[in-house]
Amino acid sequence: MKRLWTRRVIEAPALETWRILTDPVVWPTWGPSVRSATIDGPELGLGVTGTIDTFAGVRLPFEITEFEAGRRWEWRVAGVPATDHVIAALGDHSCEVAFGVPMVAAPYVAVCRVALRRIGMLVAETKGATP
Repeated sequence: MKRLWTRRVIEAPALETWRILTDPVVWPTWGPSVRSATIDGPELGLGVTGTIDTFAGVRLPFEITEFEAGRRWEWRVAGVPATDHVIAALGDHSCEVAFGVPMVAAPYVAVCRVALRRIGMLVAETKGATP
């Protein structure tokens, strides 16, 4: 599937950043369109399902359709292909996070850019630094 990508270097170890990307409790903190999220199981993984409550007040089911621990996850929301989340270590203390958006949802790239900025801020807050 063709995707549009947006990326950001995060000054934090990939594992630390991966935890933020895969913890549904934290998603509303960095995801502008997510008010809350729950999963049907103890942790995110291939085939895991759950629900998100959107900023618009709509509850939608989701399923994790691709999952490589520590590297990438992709999902379908309400049965529609959605964002691909990818992380790559750039050494011990930084990583690149990239979000891929299906071409049909191209305007959502702007939302993903905000999310990437927020992830950088979250990591910086935990370290007491600036993003």
